[in-house]
Amino acid sequence: MSDIAAELARVKGAFAQPTLTLLHQRQAPVVITIFRAAFGRNNKPIPTARLHTQVEEHLAEIRSAGDTDLPTGSGRDICQRWMRGQWLVRSLDEQGNEVYSLTSHAQQALELVKNLARDRATLSEHRITTILSTVRRFNSEANPDRSARVTLLNDEIARLKVERDRLVDGAEMVSATEDYMLEGFTELLSLISALPSDFARVEERFATIRTEILAAFRAEDRPAGEVIDDYLARADALMTATQEGRAFEGAFALLRDDGLVTQLREDLNALLEHPLSHGILGEADRAELRGTVKLVRDGLDRVLAQRSRVTATLKEYIVSHDAARDRELEQTLRQVESELMTWMSTTGPRATHEVSLLPSRVNVDHLRERFHDPADDVLPAPITAADPAEAPTLSLAELMAQGGPQLGSLRQRLDDALGDLLPAGSLGELFEALEPSLRRPVEIFGLLHLAADREWETEDELESFAAVRPDGSRRTFAVPRTPLPDPDLENTREESRR
Repeated sequence: MSDIAAELARVKGAFAQPTLTLLHQRQAPVVITIFRAAFGRNNKPIPTARLHTQVEEHLAEIRSAGDTDLPTGSGRDICQRWMRGQWLVRSLDEQGNEVYSLTSHAQQALELVKNLARDRATLSEHRITTILSTVRRFNSEANPDRSARVTLLNDEIARLKVERDRLVDGAEMVSATEDYMLEGFTELLSLISALPSDFARVEERFATIRTEILAAFRAEDRPAGEVIDDYLARADALMTATQEGRAFEGAFALLRDDGLVTQLREDLNALLEHPLSHGILGEADRAELRGTVKLVRDGLDRVLAQRSRVTATLKEYIVSHDAARDRELEQTLRQVESELMTWMSTTGPRATHEVSLLPSRVNVDHLRERFHDPADDVLPAPITAADPAEAPTLSLAELMAQGGPQLGSLRQRLDDALGDLLPAGSLGELFEALEPSLRRPVEIFGLLHLAADREWETEDELESFAAVRPDGSRRTFAVPRTPLPDPDLENTREESRR
């Protein structure tokens, strides 16, 4: 394969990653905006139902702003598509509730967009100085030549001593320029914004290891000890052989050292209190720098929780599954040995007996599905007596207005309509002729109940029932038309029933 073909294959592989598939799609700005608004910078897990609602609300606001190229479907459908794209992951929190969180691919895309949204750093003295100091420090820590490393340390000590003596002697302090501070804050924010995706990458690797361990246990094609040894080796390699694992170990070591954490907080506070920082940093950037330690702690907690889930899986398998199965096997073998000794004591040495390889099935008609729960027999809490003076005062008319249909009055109106005392051709016309107290929405059900009791038939045509609520508001209902029967036929039917 030629060099250009190999390079094309590598580029195609990069474009196939979920990070670039997210950024390459047509609706990427909308998706990135919703992710940033919902999860923020800390990627705090969100309950599934809440995220579904948030997605629908954000899309409604964007649609009202005039943008029409939006994802379609309900919030649940959209989140499931994002899960298939490997931008969202669904898991269980400590309370056992389902939550969504961003994958490392989605966080990397957010980080890239965030960096592009900032003012791009250009070639400057700060950047060159940073490169020189990083290379110098890297060389002083990694140089294999002992004398060379000592020389580098002596040079650094001499340089720092000269600077200290100059300041002690009262020399003029060189103030940092605004460009220098801007470059420094930009690089610092870029480093901090990369932390969540790094932690998510380690968390996802532990989740993958947990899935593979469960699959190996279920397959039972390898001994349990071999599976556990493989997990320990992979976990150790993850912490030492990968860039994300080494970053995790470094952050964990940082948080174990109270002095380093205190120094980090003090340095960040000093930078935020610098006179030039107020004109360079916005409130969002200041909040991001101020929450650096919390960001690292939250990331570590999520990684440790995922690692604990892997450990819990191993413990559950070793303590319960293997032990229970081994005990059952041991009891079965002891019973077989006991029955064999009994049989040998009453038969000859050449006696044979046919034994089926598999036991016969036991036919059970019914198995209990529910068992006694003592919590079901606990008495409810006693009802506290309320003060009668605090009860609201309601008249009889107000109580009746909130009750069900007045069947007695409605039955009398139906009899009047059949006797031509209240002219009407259908239930809807009869309802329109009633007084407001009998035209509540619930009275419609009363009329339909009485009509069904008398076996009156409805038509396919709809008619309107203009109901009046007790508060005076009106609402119209569409009900299948029920014509009133001929009074003579109705009387004949009543006599036949008797």
